Amino acid sequence: MNPKRLVIALILVPLLYGYVMYLSPEYFLFLMTFFSTIGLAEFYAMYRVKGVLMYSGLFWGAALLFVFFAAPALFLQVLMVAVLATMALRLFLKRDPAGSISTVSAAVFGLLYVPCLMTFQLSLVKEGAAWIVLLYASVWAADSMAYYVGKGIGKRKLYPEISPNKTIAGAVGSLIGGIAGAALIKATLLSQISLLQTGIIGLSVGFSTMIGDLVESMFKRDAGIKDSSHIIPGHGGVLDKLDGVTFAGPVFYWVCSLLGLVR
Repeated sequence: MNPKRLVIALILVPLLYGYVMYLSPEYFLFLMTFFSTIGLAEFYAMYRVKGVLMYSGLFWGAALLFVFFAAPALFLQVLMVAVLATMALRLFLKRDPAGSISTVSAAVFGLLYVPCLMTFQLSLVKEGAAWIVLLYASVWAADSMAYYVGKGIGKRKLYPEISPNKTIAGAVGSLIGGIAGAALIKATLLSQISLLQTGIIGLSVGFSTMIGDLVESMFKRDAGIKDSSHIIPGHGGVLDKLDGVTFAGPVFYWVCSLLGLVR
């Protein structure tokens, strides 16, 4: 067991629980914006989006979250403005057109990958803080089970071209962890969820967390790095901790909507 991972988890989990459960959704918006901005900055560093273009992207990333929270009907329009502004900015910042499509693509995709995928959590927190706790408990349980089961008994590789250390046993552990995390929150905070719904939510979160992890590994391998940064001891960067929940958040919201649990 990695002691740094354990210590960080023991500190952050109670803090996040108290922050989400006892403060208003507006505070959660600020928290999401803070971590989204760091994660987006790490993504931009991976793909060498620098200078004014990087700061512009960080501004639009934060703006998209605030607009989605306060005036969701305007979200798509603001996203389109951000895309147009990014293209125009690249046009006037550098006269040489070489590499412009890759630079603009990375800047725009970063907005879609980090802040846009995180907007689903803003919809969830308006339904009640317990849904955020359910999401994160399921994601963290899935991630932890995947890590420890894979490390303990994993032999057959899951996808060595993308992530050499991930195993099929770890993938199964992710599914089990997702169900276990969902079951824990059902028993303590959301008793109105049925056992069948709990299983469906847990499986979907366990699977999507694993896919999110692999997708970020794909990006990091493409960028030639191991971790998005080293800001969190024993865990890597903020983006390394958000990779699962960026995918699991939308899937969780869609599944809960289909089950009639949230609007």
